[in-house]
Amino acid sequence: MKKLMLMLPMLHQGGFERVAVATARLLEKDFDVTLCIFSDRNIHYDVSGLKVVNLDVPSRKGKAAKILNVVKRVSRARRLKKKLGTDITYSFGNTANPVNVLSKAGDKVITGLRCGTDLETKAIVRLCGLGSDLVLSCSREIQALLEKDFGCRKTGYIYNPLDHAEILASAGNIASAGSSKELQDRFMIITMGRDDRIKAHWHMIKAFALVSTAHPEARLKIMGAGKYTQYRELAEKLGIAEKVEFTGAVKNPFPEVAQADLYVLPSNREGFPNALVEAMALGKPVIATDCRTGPREILLSDKQLNELLEQAPYGTSTDRVIEGEYGVLIPDMSDVINTDPAMIEDGERRLADAIISMMEDADKRKKYGGRAAQRVLEWSPENYRKDLVDILNKVMEDQKQ
Repeated sequence: MKKLMLMLPMLHQGGFERVAVATARLLEKDFDVTLCIFSDRNIHYDVSGLKVVNLDVPSRKGKAAKILNVVKRVSRARRLKKKLGTDITYSFGNTANPVNVLSKAGDKVITGLRCGTDLETKAIVRLCGLGSDLVLSCSREIQALLEKDFGCRKTGYIYNPLDHAEILASAGNIASAGSSKELQDRFMIITMGRDDRIKAHWHMIKAFALVSTAHPEARLKIMGAGKYTQYRELAEKLGIAEKVEFTGAVKNPFPEVAQADLYVLPSNREGFPNALVEAMALGKPVIATDCRTGPREILLSDKQLNELLEQAPYGTSTDRVIEGEYGVLIPDMSDVINTDPAMIEDGERRLADAIISMMEDADKRKKYGGRAAQRVLEWSPENYRKDLVDILNKVMEDQKQ
């Protein structure tokens, strides 16, 4: 059995961390899989039964310390690859990718670019292009930008797996969601994302303030790790603090999502936004920005996507609201944090209007919720496993040639 290493910095709460663990479990029958991490701090995911090797080189602050960290990680990763006789190593994200390339020890190297922000570190992207046997992304848009902006030739993409049945089971009795009188009297909007600039929570809060004025029964729940200090203050200044809940990181968020009426993704940057498709799996109607990258591929039909690409190629955003086949797409908004409560941008007004349109049209919500649940069936774990096995085998066959 061929030996596969999956390399990533940590196993804390995050999108590609979840995908890496899921990948390890899905490929257990096809490969001898080892998860290689740089630190075992704050492990969030269940790795019981998996082979996990900790290189024990956690992140450090300061330029010199970071350079030393890379050297240590490369040295330890190369030794580990040789010790295990690794045939192929697949790394996740721009912290692990350069270590994977530089520690090559007779193994084939796949570097995974997981988010639009990964493309902003150009030196690392170029290193991946030069030193990888394949640069694998999680969206067609990232692949297209790699080829267009960086001249990468060995590229591919594979969408993240989504275990629909597991999400439904984790959510519990969805039929009872919203059954209480208190929940019936409220319209719950939910979004998920850590306290990070790219998640654009200030846009969500300002748009919600406009929604709350028109519909006082509306409530907003923001789920994810972090303190959200400046966003709590913004909600206070806008007079909506009692209507906005910051839950923090939640081990199992699906019961909360199941009780929501609408899911919104206001991000400026994504890869293949897991939280968005997880909400769709629960039959939630969704609204998302046309950010880099993912939402347009998820919410539009192939025909709609091709039409949009003629007007707004990959790397740009639509300038209008699009009622897609599987959800509503709105123009991307500024990525500059602005917590001035007096300054409301046009994009925030468009987002508020899109939310209000959903709130006031139950048939529309039902339509989009049903289509969303059907859409996610395309990204089943078994489809992902088959596609990834084909990719890995092809890379190894190229080695023989």
